[in-house]
Amino acid sequence: MSRYSARFKQSVVEDYLSGRGGGGREVARRHCIDHGTVRKWVAAWRLHGKDAFRKKYSHYDARFKLKVLRFMQTQALSCRQTAAVFDIRNPASVGLWKRQYDSGGIQALQPRSRPSTVKQPKSPPPPDVSRPDEARTKEELLEELNYLRMENAYLKKLDALIRSESHSAAQKAQVVAGLRHQFPVKGLLKMAGLARSTFYYQCKASQVVDKHAQLKAHIRSVFEQHKGRYGYRRITSVIRRMGSTVNHKTVQSLMQRMQLKCLVRPKKYRAFRGTVGRIAPNVLQRQFDADAPNQKWVTDITEFRVGDQKLYLSPVMDLYNNEIVSYEMATRPVFTMVARMLKKAMKRLGPDERPVVHSDQGWHYQMRAYQALLSERNLPQSMSRKGNCHDNATMESFFGTLKSEFFYLNRFESVEALQAGIKKYIHYYNHDRIKMKLNGLSPVMYRTQPSRP
Repeated sequence: MSRYSARFKQSVVEDYLSGRGGGGREVARRHCIDHGTVRKWVAAWRLHGKDAFRKKYSHYDARFKLKVLRFMQTQALSCRQTAAVFDIRNPASVGLWKRQYDSGGIQALQPRSRPSTVKQPKSPPPPDVSRPDEARTKEELLEELNYLRMENAYLKKLDALIRSESHSAAQKAQVVAGLRHQFPVKGLLKMAGLARSTFYYQCKASQVVDKHAQLKAHIRSVFEQHKGRYGYRRITSVIRRMGSTVNHKTVQSLMQRMQLKCLVRPKKYRAFRGTVGRIAPNVLQRQFDADAPNQKWVTDITEFRVGDQKLYLSPVMDLYNNEIVSYEMATRPVFTMVARMLKKAMKRLGPDERPVVHSDQGWHYQMRAYQALLSERNLPQSMSRKGNCHDNATMESFFGTLKSEFFYLNRFESVEALQAGIKKYIHYYNHDRIKMKLNGLSPVMYRTQPSRP
């Protein structure tokens, strides 16, 4: 009885082919099996599909063993690779046959036990090589020559597809179709062990046009245009805006098949000096929505590291459409950076606009100079509770998006290069990057759209 079930073997192979968690050694460690076993199962799956894991009781005669050994020698393959090509479940058997043949010739390959009653796959009778050439007729020699030519051509084609992902039936049908103009189809089908109906079915299936070919091209185009930042929901929205009606589940399924995966995020930086000034109440109270622009603003500071240098970013976001209203950058987290950012944001306000300005309890926002700037325009100040990042979740989310979609995906030689890249990304974020909660529009597009009746 097999130590591992077919379902378990298939799950191991699918885990390896998905590419989610490292190479074969990581997959083997995860499933508590040997690394060589993973390689053997993957090779068998690539050649024979699900059939590779079905129970198989086979009796191999001397001629089949000799054919296997000849193929291994001419193609310079290992016992494991040869076993995978011929669907021999135990690669050690190939090594045993080789030792037997080297010591005793073809006679040593004869089975010593009684012949098995299991039916063998149909194959053409190989030529009788035990008789000398002088004792055979011209017809017998021509038959042998034709057989060897056909066998050699078939095995060459099969060897070229060892790393193919297709199932065994489709693979064999492809080989037979490539040789049908040189040799009789009947003989090739017998050699491949394929039924005639299976062969013609696979030929017809291979000619079916992929109905999702155009949609796949659109998906890849949008994915590459946004450098892997869009998942299936945003890509679905973009394709719909192009005029195509498509279901998000179809896009998700196709992206999985195409191995297109949205890139994800970690987070950093928090600076707290304790109480250095006045703490403002939490006016915002996690109400992260607004009915019009310039009603609620949120701000914070985040840190980037390039080699042994650091860069700090201080932006202001409007909660109406999550647009970055203004921002400043500096190599030190000084107060002047925050002051310049706030003054730039205030220039965008109308005479009667007084948004609530929410932040955490960072020392910049506790300073009298910062609070004086807000008082000049009568802007209400709001602060998160101490040590509670969820009270400023929208700005924290922006920092996570910025780093996962831009910072972690690129290498920067200097702080200046990083500054230039952040400026480009914030422009992209405001003008081009769509948000699903904004009806598939970018922040600027949402703010400037015509008012609805």
